[in-house]
Amino acid sequence: MKKIAIFAKVHDPRCQGVAGELVAWLEERGLTPLVEAHLARHLHGAPGVVAEDIPVMADMAVVLGGDGTLISAARLIGAREIPILGVNLGSLGFLTEITLDELYPSLTACLSGNFRTSERMMLRATVERGDEAVLSHRVLNDVVINKGALARIIDMETLVNDRYLTTYKADGLIISSPTGSTGYSLSANGPIVHPALECVAITPICPHTLTNRPIVLEASAEIAVRINSKHEDVFLTLDGQVGMELKCGDLIRVQRAEHRTRLVMSASKDYFEVLRTKLKWGER
Repeated sequence: MKKIAIFAKVHDPRCQGVAGELVAWLEERGLTPLVEAHLARHLHGAPGVVAEDIPVMADMAVVLGGDGTLISAARLIGAREIPILGVNLGSLGFLTEITLDELYPSLTACLSGNFRTSERMMLRATVERGDEAVLSHRVLNDVVINKGALARIIDMETLVNDRYLTTYKADGLIISSPTGSTGYSLSANGPIVHPALECVAITPICPHTLTNRPIVLEASAEIAVRINSKHEDVFLTLDGQVGMELKCGDLIRVQRAEHRTRLVMSASKDYFEVLRTKLKWGER
């Protein structure tokens, strides 16, 4: 590994400081840091690379910040499937489980090939409006259909592999990967799914019919949701970061993406420790 991409929570001064130190550390070892352009503006002279150009150049990526920053980088890296070392500079994250103290030991191990990765299934979300696909994105966490503050309940006709499942009448619908199961889906009473599993979960948000419960499907399932509500203020959000307004008749298709995200695992923590810490299990 010779070329190391660096992404960070751009406006966080602590992330900027760590990124500057990381650039110097890499250059001292004859490695090439590829600093995302917006971050480079804060690093006083470090050359920047347009974010969209980084994936084809990098051998691995270091992400400084939190889970949101890592999710954004994972969507960008997509098809390359290069290792991503997520370093959390705040509280422990579900995805960025490596602490600042572990950054350089973990990076040294990666550069020597002595590391393990957790391969995470991604989703592909496509919005069809009439005969046209108006949006298509890879997603690491979740695909969410929700309503605006004053909108009425949404009518969502849902099929799995072209077979009718049900028509959800709810405030929204969350379609999540195993990685995304501990995000918005969990807050809507969805199941916690181990990230190594191959599956997808559908969780209604405040369903009008109380017997509409979360359902877990095989990873190969193609989920299609048609918006039948004629009122405005219905939105699609991908990973909580990318989105668009939906219209009556829009069809949202969600299926397993063709590529995966490879997260470098912490040598000192396991998934269950992260769960206990984040969800405060065992605390009174």
